[in-house]
Amino acid sequence: MTQTADSDAISPSVQLSRFVAGSRWEDVPAEVRHAARRAILNFFAVAISAARTPSLDIAVRTYARFSAGPQASLAGRPDRVDVLSAAALNAMAANVFDFDDTHHPTIIHPSSPIAPVLFALAETRPMSGQELLHAFVLGVEVACRIGNAISPEHYARGWHITSTCGVFGAGLAAAKSLGLDVRQNVHALGVAAVQAGGLVEALGTGAKSVSVGNAARNGLLSAFLAAEGFDGPALPLEGERGFLRVVSDSPRLTAMTERLGDSWELLNNAYKPYPCGVVLNPVIDACLELSSDPRIQDGGWRGISRIALTGHPLLRQRTDRPDVTSGRQSQVCAQHAVAVALVRGCAGLTEFSDEAVADPVLRGLGQRLVFTDDPAMSVDAVKLRIEFSDGSVLQREVTEPRGSLARPLEDDAIEQKLRDLVRYAGVDVDADRLIDSVWSLETAGDAALPMRLAATRK
Repeated sequence: MTQTADSDAISPSVQLSRFVAGSRWEDVPAEVRHAARRAILNFFAVAISAARTPSLDIAVRTYARFSAGPQASLAGRPDRVDVLSAAALNAMAANVFDFDDTHHPTIIHPSSPIAPVLFALAETRPMSGQELLHAFVLGVEVACRIGNAISPEHYARGWHITSTCGVFGAGLAAAKSLGLDVRQNVHALGVAAVQAGGLVEALGTGAKSVSVGNAARNGLLSAFLAAEGFDGPALPLEGERGFLRVVSDSPRLTAMTERLGDSWELLNNAYKPYPCGVVLNPVIDACLELSSDPRIQDGGWRGISRIALTGHPLLRQRTDRPDVTSGRQSQVCAQHAVAVALVRGCAGLTEFSDEAVADPVLRGLGQRLVFTDDPAMSVDAVKLRIEFSDGSVLQREVTEPRGSLARPLEDDAIEQKLRDLVRYAGVDVDADRLIDSVWSLETAGDAALPMRLAATRK
């Protein structure tokens, strides 16, 4: 459903709202449909992995005190809560371990705030798998296009872009499922805009997950309110004091509507092989490659005198955290990632745990790390130089890390990720049945089946 020149005079808020309201499943290319199933498969993997963590236990107990009833399920748990709480809690779980998907141009993790909204709705009203997938694709498109308009300065200023833009994707995904028209969609954007929030300062803490959960909950609430006649500003995104101009100095409005319906942002989505900030992927790749070198193995790493990382400034800005004290903090800590990958030769959830962070061997090695900024380098690239006390040197350069758009995880790797994370969580979920239900979602009459399979009985 390509936008024409006639739409140039129409505001981006209206153009996005019109696109969502008028989109047909037949307009969505096969490769985008497949990408949607990949994203949802990864969503269930990461949501289940964190379902029994202490932070989720606290959140579930707290939300449950105010739940309106047992309406919807939680991935990896037996609890049932109201629709708004289910959307929030499943979104929080999916983002806890920083193992969720990443839209490379913006570093938005789109599935975490959007998929839970649709599965919560699917458990309370008739919805086919095709309808859920369609709404999901459109929600991702909205969130990421808004993100394109304000990147990279929005994130650089300290806004947690998954949360701030995710609320719009969640809102219009829900609006599509509820059958809202163009006017109602604009109002949903307006209600979402006044609820957008999230700070990069909160990375590594439970507060970060709260803002992701709020993006899902508040987006769904925005659609519910708009459906009942609640209104909002006419220009919620691009108005003089609208979202874009408040959170960015020079928003690029055309980024929201250029080639709308021809170019799909879900195809710019990638999946992490490691549970950490995406800028650490090339670092871990480089360290894992060198971990098998004889000068590193069998304690040889003890002779390392200096570890130098050269990368895009974002690498240092986001991951230079030498004094982390928890597993969650270590997911955005280069000092820990480098040390654990070199010493243990792996980088899974166990390596980013409280136990691993407390290891004095890893803490000592991480202290030998130094950064060099190179603005000309891609965020997907890194140069690693390891210097030994005897004067020898090991070097590795990574330009296309595993999990990037250039080297994406294949379907079977995402399937295995789900199996591994179900096993890690220790929950009673049949991973293979869940995998099959996601791959067959397009032809399923009941879109809620995957979430029911992801929930546990005890």
